[in-house]
Amino acid sequence: MSITPIDLREVDKKASNVYEAIVVAAKRARQLNDEYKLEYTALVSTIPVTTTDDEAEDIQNPAQLKISLDFEKRKKPHIKALEELLKGEIEYRYKGKV
Repeated sequence: MSITPIDLREVDKKASNVYEAIVVAAKRARQLNDEYKLEYTALVSTIPVTTTDDEAEDIQNPAQLKISLDFEKRKKPHIKALEELLKGEIEYRYKGKV
């Protein structure tokens, strides 16, 4: 996995300053992470439990493993949030302003 640099001048164009843009992207990343958690929990809860022994914890459930691998292949929330910010897909406003 390679590291992709982000031009801070491009980020700065999307908000009043770089710090504000980073806060907006961080809040969006938290929202995405929460959505991923809810989706993952919903998918895992549909998998039937196959073992009843406490000693059988070492045996992996293939359905759960498949779901986990699918979620690992997705873009990470912070990467996706920065991409949305740079594309102008994030709308934000100050709490005190209407």
